[in-house]
Amino acid sequence: MEEKIMKQHKVDISIVIPCYNEEERIISSISSVVSFMNSFNPSFEIIVVDDGSKDNSVTLLKNYISTRDNIYLIENPHKGKGFAVRTGVLLSEGKYVLMSDADLATPIDEIKRLLVWVENNNYDIAIASREGLGASRSDEPFIRHLMGRVFNFLIKILVGLFYNDTQCGFKLIKGDAARDIFNRMILFGDDARIVKYPKVTAFDVEVLVIAKNDGLKVKEVPVAWSYIPTKRVSAIRDSVLMLMEILKIRINDLFGRYKKR
Repeated sequence: MEEKIMKQHKVDISIVIPCYNEEERIISSISSVVSFMNSFNPSFEIIVVDDGSKDNSVTLLKNYISTRDNIYLIENPHKGKGFAVRTGVLLSEGKYVLMSDADLATPIDEIKRLLVWVENNNYDIAIASREGLGASRSDEPFIRHLMGRVFNFLIKILVGLFYNDTQCGFKLIKGDAARDIFNRMILFGDDARIVKYPKVTAFDVEVLVIAKNDGLKVKEVPVAWSYIPTKRVSAIRDSVLMLMEILKIRINDLFGRYKKR
């Protein structure tokens, strides 16, 4: 997919949304994004990457986009969120690429806060943060918040990413940088395996480690965020899985596998 890294930007903003069993909200979420972007910046595309959904998400999406020419649906096997986002980013054509979760836990209009730093202040990446001055989190169970804080501590210790929040699913990257970074991913690259259950991953960490190796400027931006209830997260299973992924990322980094060749 090397040829997709550098290209003429056909739109200003590409919005990549991974989808896994989101039939209850995916159409309302996409509609909200379309409505906002039409007034904010009509030069956009939406790339929805279905991660092997077993519900009616794909059928609903196909019906919705049938009369729209700037929304695309990619159907992936179930390899997890990281691989789904990577698929969408590598197919994007925007000057900027926004990653957003399907539940819009971070409202789409928060892109305005991120764009200020990437477009006007020459940062390469702006990551939404649910921590720090100016950020707000609503309705989050204590155990979920605790898991996030422990995970953030481990990231700082093991891979040296000193951000308050690496895992918020709302990030804006300059398009060419995004396509280059995602093309070089290892854990969530072409060799990613099919999984049998919902997979929470540390792909955000791999993205930021590659960005760090490249010397890219990253700005952490506080946002408003709301907890959306889900049954997909297993406290024990996912914590162990993500710890193993962090360790693998650390090993890859130590051996220089994220350096540009």
